[in-house]
Amino acid sequence: MVKSPRSPVTTGKKRCRAKPQKKDEDTTDKGKLDEGPLDATKEMNGVGKGDSRAACKRPRRAAACSDFKEKSVRLSDKSSVVATNGNKMEEEEMDAVKLTKLGPEVQRPCRKLIDFILHDADGKLQPFEMSEIDDFFITALIMPIDDDLEKDRQKGVRCEGFGRIEDWAISGYDEGTAVVWVSTEVADYECVKPAGNYKSYYDHFYEKAQVCVEVYRKLARSVGGNPNLGLEELLASVVRSINAIKGYSGTLSKDFVISNGEFVYNQLIGLDETANTDDEKFATLPVLLALRDGCKSRVEVSKLQPNISNGSLKINDAECKEVSEDDDEKLARLLQQEEEWKMMKQRCKRGTTSQKNVYIKISEAEIANDYPLPAYYKPSSQEMDEYIFDSEDSFYSDVPVRILNNWALYNADSRLIPLELIPMKAGAENDIVVFGSGFMREDDGSCCSTAESAKLSSSSSSNHQDAGVSIYLSPIKEWVIEFGGSMICITIRTDVAWYKLRQPTKQYAPWCEPVLKTARLAVSIITLLKEQSRASKLSFADVIKKVAEFDKGSPAFISSNVALVQVMRGENLNPSATMGPASRRKVMRATTTRLINRIWSDYYAHHFPEDSKDADANEAKEIDDELEENEDEDAEEEAQIEEENVSKTPPSTRSRKLVSQTCKEIRWEGEAIGKTASGEALYKCAYVRELRINVGRTVALEDDSGELVMCFVEYMFQKLNGAKMVHGRLLQKGSETVLGNAANERDLFLTNECLEFELEDIKELMSVNLQSLPWGHKYRKENAEADRIERAKAEDRKKKGLPMEYLCKSLYWPEKGAFFSLPHDKLGLGNGFCSSCQQKEPDCDELQILSKNSFIYRNITYNVNDYLYIRPEFFSQEEDRATFKGGRNVGLKPYVVCHLLDVHEPAGSRKIHPASTKISVRRFYRPDDISSAKAYVSDIREVYYSENIVKVPVDMIEGKCEVKKKIEISNSDVPVMVEHEFFCEHFYDPATGALKQLPPNVKLMSVQQKATGALKKNKGKQICESDQVDSDKCTKVSKENRLATLDIFAGCGGLSEGLQQAGVSFTKWAIEYEEPAGEAFTKNHPEAVVFVDNCNVILKAIMDKCGDADDCISTSEAAEQAAKFSQDNIMNLPVPGEVEFINGGPPCQGFSGMNRFNQSPWSKVQCEMILAFLSFAEYFRPRFFLLENVRNFVSFNKGQTFRLTVASLLEMGYQVRFGILEAGTFGVAQSRKRAFIWAAAPGETLPDWPEPMHVFASPELKINLPDGKYYAAAKSTAGGAPFRAITVRDTIGDLPKVENGASKLLLEYGGEPISWFQKKIRGNTIALNDHISKEMNELNLIRCQRIPKRPGCDWHDLPDEKVKLSSGQLVDLIPWCLPNTAKRHNQWKGLYGRLDWEGNFPTSVTDPQPMGKVGMCFHPDQDRIITVRECARSQGFPDNYQFAGNIQSKHRQIGNAVPPPLAFALGRKLKEAVDAKRQ
Repeated sequence: MVKSPRSPVTTGKKRCRAKPQKKDEDTTDKGKLDEGPLDATKEMNGVGKGDSRAACKRPRRAAACSDFKEKSVRLSDKSSVVATNGNKMEEEEMDAVKLTKLGPEVQRPCRKLIDFILHDADGKLQPFEMSEIDDFFITALIMPIDDDLEKDRQKGVRCEGFGRIEDWAISGYDEGTAVVWVSTEVADYECVKPAGNYKSYYDHFYEKAQVCVEVYRKLARSVGGNPNLGLEELLASVVRSINAIKGYSGTLSKDFVISNGEFVYNQLIGLDETANTDDEKFATLPVLLALRDGCKSRVEVSKLQPNISNGSLKINDAECKEVSEDDDEKLARLLQQEEEWKMMKQRCKRGTTSQKNVYIKISEAEIANDYPLPAYYKPSSQEMDEYIFDSEDSFYSDVPVRILNNWALYNADSRLIPLELIPMKAGAENDIVVFGSGFMREDDGSCCSTAESAKLSSSSSSNHQDAGVSIYLSPIKEWVIEFGGSMICITIRTDVAWYKLRQPTKQYAPWCEPVLKTARLAVSIITLLKEQSRASKLSFADVIKKVAEFDKGSPAFISSNVALVQVMRGENLNPSATMGPASRRKVMRATTTRLINRIWSDYYAHHFPEDSKDADANEAKEIDDELEENEDEDAEEEAQIEEENVSKTPPSTRSRKLVSQTCKEIRWEGEAIGKTASGEALYKCAYVRELRINVGRTVALEDDSGELVMCFVEYMFQKLNGAKMVHGRLLQKGSETVLGNAANERDLFLTNECLEFELEDIKELMSVNLQSLPWGHKYRKENAEADRIERAKAEDRKKKGLPMEYLCKSLYWPEKGAFFSLPHDKLGLGNGFCSSCQQKEPDCDELQILSKNSFIYRNITYNVNDYLYIRPEFFSQEEDRATFKGGRNVGLKPYVVCHLLDVHEPAGSRKIHPASTKISVRRFYRPDDISSAKAYVSDIREVYYSENIVKVPVDMIEGKCEVKKKIEISNSDVPVMVEHEFFCEHFYDPATGALKQLPPNVKLMSVQQKATGALKKNKGKQICESDQVDSDKCTKVSKENRLATLDIFAGCGGLSEGLQQAGVSFTKWAIEYEEPAGEAFTKNHPEAVVFVDNCNVILKAIMDKCGDADDCISTSEAAEQAAKFSQDNIMNLPVPGEVEFINGGPPCQGFSGMNRFNQSPWSKVQCEMILAFLSFAEYFRPRFFLLENVRNFVSFNKGQTFRLTVASLLEMGYQVRFGILEAGTFGVAQSRKRAFIWAAAPGETLPDWPEPMHVFASPELKINLPDGKYYAAAKSTAGGAPFRAITVRDTIGDLPKVENGASKLLLEYGGEPISWFQKKIRGNTIALNDHISKEMNELNLIRCQRIPKRPGCDWHDLPDEKVKLSSGQLVDLIPWCLPNTAKRHNQWKGLYGRLDWEGNFPTSVTDPQPMGKVGMCFHPDQDRIITVRECARSQGFPDNYQFAGNIQSKHRQIGNAVPPPLAFALGRKLKEAVDAKRQ
């Protein structure tokens, strides 16, 4: 079965049964069972008959079925109801499989099934899962596995003679879409589309499979899940996700998920053996056990027997699973479940069958003038998922009615949306998906008008938290208006409930008012008509005239001018008070170059064909809803197939036992050209049969599993025993790399894995072009034309059935998370040397004793008098370490600095082990070993000399460092540690705690320092300068010697700030869309040209300026705006050749795991910013490129966006490196995980990742690779690092006290900086700016004042009592919704939380608030939310950095920024790469 090794697979198994025995047979083997089915954790295609692993063997057929053909079944003409549609008919499965073969198959055959049914030997349809018990068969149209042929049904072969179904399997867990497979003895089949009469059977099973996939994705950390979810939260999340899939339309209920809990549990526990190390074991996961138990309790209530998997049964000493329900009982249970499922579907669709032409759709353009300019919804508190409150047994016909107060409606990008755009008829299709938020409470039966303009949200600022539970809604399906007298009540419906709308939020009130005005007008018109004796005689003009006569005081007054009174007939009345064109800011499609457009559009056309239709059109076209839905399902299936088809096990994991061709015609051509280092003769050319093999060519081999392995021939030689050998480097298909299905089928990548094999093992000669194209923007068009010709040639060869010609452009090095340029000058030299073998490092844990004074460990040479890092765990047994509090770094220790005094060689001749070999060291203490107070006032690099000498195992060493005098260590103005340097001025006695001046006789210089000092004397200034690369000199590099940089999506400039501090870049141009952020960038980078505009418009203007409009794909809107650029703006635009470095972070909201709309159309628009960003790189072709984004960027959209980004850069010719870094390990006091992609032009050095320097409580941040492997850019520092973590006290402890709502922009510091960080972050700043705080309402301020001022306190520490507000109102001190929903939400940990002086900040967000996504936002000692400047310091912004706009804008700028210290660390590595080329 073709499944990706990265994608978990669960299977269904045949029930264990004893073989039938004849009466005269010996009964001693009576209990012997058939071999078990395929293990749930193994791939079906990788297990051969000779495999000794019993758990992996394929099940044998029943003993009575000795001949495969004897057991095949063909339906009679009566039974078969599937139309043939002209397809070829084959009686035997084997023949049908052969006829649908597209090419050579080295693996077990895989096909697709269309129009399939599952039936017993009599042709009677059977539920899918009954195949576990009885012998069932398939009748279907067999299609090739190739996606391109799915819709060409003529390529299929109909077969009614399938063999027995052996097992079934579910895959697609990582990808998010369930894929169901069935297997016979001949082949594996993907179930694509059932026959019409079998649809209900299969759809029921498929829905259960999809539930398994969704539960997995919600719980598995490897795909962004959270195993700590509560059951209610899990159920709500699963139901919401599945109902968002096209075709479900809210028909899945929590009841269905619970009723299949045991099925889900049994499937997922099969994944435990192949789970990533990050993932919890499903078998013991509390929430999954609760789901299983919930299912069991329902079964017991229904008096059904337990599931098959319970208990065991012994048959003649042979164990097998107990069968706790017989076949009839299981069939009855499955049929009953199916009937219940059908009833649920019917009830869910009740009331949704209105005709599509009933609802008259209204576009936003029609009603634009009635509403304010675009605004965006921002939740004022933590909101809960509506599905958590879903009644388990309610359907559309009887959903509950609730009240919604303080409500607002918005679309997937949180833009406020009018009610008018929602259908007033259930089931009507709508172009815009509308969501909502508000405070929900149960309906008390009262009648109340939806808000009138005079009464809007008068109390929302003070007590809205107590008005109910703050929730966000699923998509709104319909709405109605009810009126009686002067009362007008609007009610909306979701999949979960009806909601009577009360007061909207103040922000949404202007969007509510036009609807209310329309409703009031309708009521007035109806009243007017009722008053007429003969209303039917009134013409439309008469009605308009009477409406114009309404008094100005009338609630239905529009205008006294008849021409301005317009009533749109239809369900939605639309009174327009003014006339004129709409002024709405629309989302703009990305401007791209043709290359980027081709790469992405080709991918989506192949995998998601419905998304790419009319991709370049500016106006959306309406298509048939049913067709669109079907195409969407097809696309999901195709994407899954592609992923599984290409992600086979890479060569690096295959067996090296090659299949010999036993060929006699093997000979060398020509004389030997030299010898290897071991004296073996080298040859340039050989003949294998009729194949001429040259050094530098590529050959194909076959390994012991039948897989083709491609090798690049480095050199050929003849062993002393006469064997003719080849030394080659493995080539890997692009689909087997991190690129997955984003790779071109013709792309191969060189690897560093070598293989030696005999010439006779060669199967065939492959055509592989080691491509090297001229680089630079000047060659773009030339290379594009060459590529076009090459692709056309390849397509022509494919049509003619000729062998594929491969391209190899890069070296893939997964251990480094990178693609490098091919080392053309070192490849295929034939001289007996292999560059890959030469650069392979020896075992990093190898220990080698050189002498009594030196040794080598992990490839580092250590000498007596060197200074070392020792892991803190060695000393933890001697000390009482603080307790580590998760996520706050409290108790984590840095490495212990020690002085190497002696090496103890092991006695005797026994083998040397790092764990048993000891060294004597002198321990240096740190200020934080004494107390946190001492650490706060001390330099982070200071250590204390001691007389504490200990013996330490070598395996505790973590590297080398230096201890100097304070005046000798390098200094920098930025709060970033880059050198392993410490200074010592004091002596510490741990026994007495005494600290005194270091005695003058103590010498601190190591052997290395002495040698360096001698070199400095001999060679002068050059060495000194290289040693001080991180000092102030790096910031004094002239602009001419820096990279001319373009910063896109620049924000306030955090990334540019850090890169410029590193001395590597000079930002000459910046593009930022939001005006306050652009203003902030200009303030801090006055020499940069800042374009506050849409990057799509900028790119269009640049390409027009350079005469490349024909290569630019943009919207007419972008073209119009670009044409309006002033001459000055055009002159300032950068052009290709001027930009050496492009960096930026495309909008991250679409990729964030916190975004509840991450599968919406808006996310796709957000993703398109990636296209524009890549198009800048493709057009300018800078020397270097850096992309920054949130951690979820690598997994967003099933990883497609990340893979396509890397593929695009490789297609341009760049070298690429990818990874995830934790900002906290680089010297900021907050947790902030960010994904980065480096790109470097051919000929440049690809920058490496900086070394984490600070202890921080963060796991290893992994990017999953094929074959279950992963890559981490940096190791976790939770177990130790060179320096301690920066704390909240280090960061903000010197700032003056301010009150709630402080608004004074400039203040005096009121004191000197204390900590090392404060001294660096202040610099020469005299006055403190932006020490301003958001103002809390009265109730939240009271809550803040009642939160104790000690570490870890949050809402749990509030007393359970009521407080009296200034208005006289009594309200609960503890928000009502928190304790009532805490069990389902990890106790709402951190909400209304205080920061810990000794801990770290949580991730900086754009809007800190006590009930927000990161609720821990109260100052440790003061009763207020942390200030703008405190947030800025938590990100590492210097105090002289300025922000712009109001307080919300400033928080937004900081929350969206890259921490400058992290950018500085990246910049140093970039500078090393630039300097390497210069040298």
